[in-house]
Amino acid sequence: MNSKKARRDKWRKDLYVIIFEADTYWGKFFDVGLLITILLSVAVVLLESVESISNLYKDLLLIIEWFFTLIFTLEYLARIMISPRPKKYFFSFFGIVDLLSILPTYLGLVFTGAHALLVIRSIRLLRVFRIFKLVRFLGEASQLAQALKASRAKITVFLGSVFILVVILGSIMYLIEGRENGFTSIPRSIYWAIVTLTTVGYGDIAPQTVIGQTLASLIMILGYGIIAVPTGIVTAEISQQNKTKQVTSYTCNVCNTAGHDKDARYCKMCGSELL
Repeated sequence: MNSKKARRDKWRKDLYVIIFEADTYWGKFFDVGLLITILLSVAVVLLESVESISNLYKDLLLIIEWFFTLIFTLEYLARIMISPRPKKYFFSFFGIVDLLSILPTYLGLVFTGAHALLVIRSIRLLRVFRIFKLVRFLGEASQLAQALKASRAKITVFLGSVFILVVILGSIMYLIEGRENGFTSIPRSIYWAIVTLTTVGYGDIAPQTVIGQTLASLIMILGYGIIAVPTGIVTAEISQQNKTKQVTSYTCNVCNTAGHDKDARYCKMCGSELL
């Protein structure tokens, strides 16, 4: 009895390493195969949305879609079965994404068009960070997120100022051009001001008078300066974070390495505890 339990535990442990870890050969093989399968399944959904292809290969695409869904369903159930804490995996980010990647096909049996939500599977490609050891870039992503969070007040004020500006410019353009030139209302004129200020320029509305064209030119030039403001705000916050994270006078008494971070507890060279 104990031998059966030992074999079962060993089997679950080996399977856990393959499915949840990417440090081993078979673990990386499994994850790369999974990513290829995800790409193929998303491609099938995209092809199915093309009417000419769907009309010719509707049945074949449906079979392939169910094939991929069954694979992902088995994988999802396997992850729950071998996970030491199934509840934690179930409510984790990837656990929810894995569930959402298989639900649309089953919901499609009841609700028409639900299978189009299968593109959610593309989110699972985030697992590539784990496979190719790109987790180290998450530190930089965290720093950027902190900079955005610290800049939210300034960015909010900036966006509020831009909103007031486009309302004023749109109203002025409505008075200058009028309904006969396509500026049929103040909201439509504000829409034009937003499109022009952001340098998008759809061209569906254009000023016809000299004064209107002059004002439009000034708005376009102003737009280039406004676009740079949020970048400058975030960059300043990142620079400030780097300054606060500057090196301290802590010196390792083992290898004599200096220049550790303010919150460092261990030497970055030899790993000895900083006193």
